[in-house]
Amino acid sequence: MEWLEKQAIATAPVECKPKFWKRYVDNVLELIKKGQMRNLTDHINTIDATGNIKFTYEEDEDKQILFLDILLVRREDGSVKLLVYIKKSHTDQYLNFSSHYLLNHKLAVIRTLLERCYSIVMEEDDRKKEEAHVAKVLSKCGYPPWTIDKVKQDIVD
Repeated sequence: MEWLEKQAIATAPVECKPKFWKRYVDNVLELIKKGQMRNLTDHINTIDATGNIKFTYEEDEDKQILFLDILLVRREDGSVKLLVYIKKSHTDQYLNFSSHYLLNHKLAVIRTLLERCYSIVMEEDDRKKEEAHVAKVLSKCGYPPWTIDKVKQDIVD
C-alpha cells in the first residue's frame, strides 16, 4: 500500500493532486480540489496493474466526513473541528462493572474512552458533552462516579 500510494500521489495530475493525505490501514483521508474526487480515484485505481486493489470514495455530507472514529466538521469560516464519532448501530455496551475482571481492566475502559475524547475533541464545550456521554453510558454499565473521577485525575497527573 505504501508503494502504491506514493506512486499514485507522485503521478497524480496537478488538478487532482491531494493537498493532504493520511492513511490508516485501508482508510484514507485526503484533501483535494472540489470536484476532483472521481478523477483522483480513477487515477489511483490505474496504479495497481493486478486490479486487486480498488479505491472508492465518500465525499463530505452536510460539511461533515468520517475518518475512523473522528467526525470532521467544516465550519462556515473554512476551519475544521473534530468530534468523536460513534456509529448509529453502536450499543454503548462496555465491560460491566460487576463482572469478574480486575479493577484495572475496568478503569482501562474509562481511560480509553476519556483519552479518545481528550485527544480528538478540540473545543471545551464539545469535550464536556463527550465526557458527559461517557459518564452516562458507563453509569448504565454499573460504573460508580468515583471510577470516572479517579481516571480523570490519573490522566491529569
